[in-house]
Amino acid sequence: MLDLDKRSIMYLPGVGPKKAEILRKEAGISSYEDLLFYFPYKYIDRSRFYKVAEVTGNMLYIQMKGRILYYDTVGEGRTRRLVAKFTDGTGTIDLVWFKGLNFVTDKYKPGTEYIVFGKPTEFGHIYNIPHPDIDPVEQADQVVGGLTPFYNTTEKMKKSFLNSRAIQNLQYTLLSSLNWELPETLPPDVLSRIRMMPLKEAIRNVHFPESTEKLRQAQLRLKFDELFFIQLNILRTASLRKLKLKGIIFPTVGHYFNTFYKDYLPFELTGAQKRVVKEIRADMGSGRQMNRLLQGDVGSGKTLVALLSMLLAVDNHCQACMMAPTEILATQHYATVMGFLKDMDIRVALLTGSTKKKDRNKILPAIASGEIQIVIGTHALIEETVVFSSLGLAIIDEQHRFGVEQRSRLWKKNAIVPHVLVMTATPIPRTLAMTLYGDLDVSVIDELPPGRKPIQTMHRYDNKKAQLYDFLRKEIGLGRQVYVVYPLIEGSEKLDYKSLEDGFETFKEVFPEFNVCMVHGKMKAADKESEMQKFISGEAHILMATTVIEVGVNVPNASVMVIESAERFGLSQLHQLRGRVGRGAEQSYCILVSSYKLSNDTRKRLEIMVNSNNGFEIAEADLRLRGHGDLEGTQQSGEGLDLKIANLAADGQILQYARDIAFDVLDKDPELLSEPNRILNERLKILFSRKINWGMIS
Repeated sequence: MLDLDKRSIMYLPGVGPKKAEILRKEAGISSYEDLLFYFPYKYIDRSRFYKVAEVTGNMLYIQMKGRILYYDTVGEGRTRRLVAKFTDGTGTIDLVWFKGLNFVTDKYKPGTEYIVFGKPTEFGHIYNIPHPDIDPVEQADQVVGGLTPFYNTTEKMKKSFLNSRAIQNLQYTLLSSLNWELPETLPPDVLSRIRMMPLKEAIRNVHFPESTEKLRQAQLRLKFDELFFIQLNILRTASLRKLKLKGIIFPTVGHYFNTFYKDYLPFELTGAQKRVVKEIRADMGSGRQMNRLLQGDVGSGKTLVALLSMLLAVDNHCQACMMAPTEILATQHYATVMGFLKDMDIRVALLTGSTKKKDRNKILPAIASGEIQIVIGTHALIEETVVFSSLGLAIIDEQHRFGVEQRSRLWKKNAIVPHVLVMTATPIPRTLAMTLYGDLDVSVIDELPPGRKPIQTMHRYDNKKAQLYDFLRKEIGLGRQVYVVYPLIEGSEKLDYKSLEDGFETFKEVFPEFNVCMVHGKMKAADKESEMQKFISGEAHILMATTVIEVGVNVPNASVMVIESAERFGLSQLHQLRGRVGRGAEQSYCILVSSYKLSNDTRKRLEIMVNSNNGFEIAEADLRLRGHGDLEGTQQSGEGLDLKIANLAADGQILQYARDIAFDVLDKDPELLSEPNRILNERLKILFSRKINWGMIS
């Protein structure tokens, strides 16, 4: 290997310490390898030369050959700019610079023939090209030709003369210094099986494409590599964990589980719930540590499955805990579990940041002695003062809200690692689940409990509020309650709270006969709790809120969810919010209110919401529309997906193929110890050594 990951970018000719620091901070480029794997985001064909006489203001990019006639400096202070009059004999066009003026006049001399490339703009019927790329005609073979790559750059990079063209030049310098040779990352048998371009050819063609077809093949190979190593890492971690981590064996389905199932179960489990309970029972009895992801749409009955799993732990003389990301959600789970258990002889405690000191002084010793069998709480559960007697099962709700390190502290509460059940109401597209949770076994609850009616979703424009108010008045008149949610976007909090407060005043005026309450993230916990309580108890008819209610408030009597400025929410978030209603037997409604001016993407998003109640369909659509990096609730703290070229929305087939091949490789050589597979071991170390390996923990 050439140790490209260890060679600092600072030592590449043309970089140096200052530029190296900018590249590290702005683009994450620290080493030679980082630069080679910093891929273009688009390509433009530079095979054609245009004449000045052909230029119009709506052209994207043009390339011309000619001479600078003279320079002129225009304006003063901040508006000062350098203008060069450029001609090719068919007319003249202005080339304009707002910074680096002395550099330009020193480097490009009037009368010399140059190739100019850039994006023309029109200003007062005069065409100009701001900050063009300029090259001597003698270098035509380097710059002119087919596809020219464009690299993402920031303002800070451009100020340090690290624009897209400069990045391309650095790629050329680096590849030339390596004689265009690169070590292969895949063993011969994998290469012969996938029949793709060798890595050195792929890297060359992604930065300097010989043709459109060669570029396509290069991108395919690099996407495969990226997804293959992610899957190899995930699957190897999972198989090593299964080999090495023994789990507590739960052989018994005993008194607590059977009593609850026969005498306390409020309704017949759905087929999906029964299937999932069976999968969990099999895991817990296998002698291996369970690591299972339980996916279920909002209201599908995950909490009941969690309770049955916890009763299995208690039947086998172990404790169980359930950790939720917010106090509201932890309190909700506690209330739900207590409601299910009624007068059953089982000790359950709630532990959050708000638990009073005198209560905490009773709860902690009772957990340590094993007297308390089930603990429900927030991250207060991972504090050092919380000591379990025998923790057998840890359930984590909405796990993406917790950092990986936080979760790991929960596993360390026991000599033998407890069984782990991760629950999420955020439906995760298959490609994303394979990548974020690929090391977990997945169970899906894909049926709603009996008696639930699908929620009717409607889209209304905000200039038709009168009809909306009439509809709400009618629903409240039937004894129902209403949520009204406002967006909260980072960076404009003042505006957002103002719109919520303005809305609160409007609703109080429009509905003087009803009780309206308000909740938002800036309120003190106690005030928030008391306002919530008014709504939960039925004292308040309308709850106005920011997205603090997105997760886990269960008010079966609330039948209408109004989402203001719905165009400012992502699909997954809209779906989560909609899930707050439809929890009782009555018909429920979700009304998406937006302005009339909408982009095509936004209109599509709202149409998908109106037409589908299926969380998985919605998550797939969200992935297609927004890409993986922006999917709410799926980017896990500490292990975000940093994909450089693959796209989970578009490359599902490549991902599945990469996973299948990784599976076959590990099937024959689980620890990658054979001579041909040493190359894979080396590559995994390079790719994943910077990240702490939490794989054996979560």
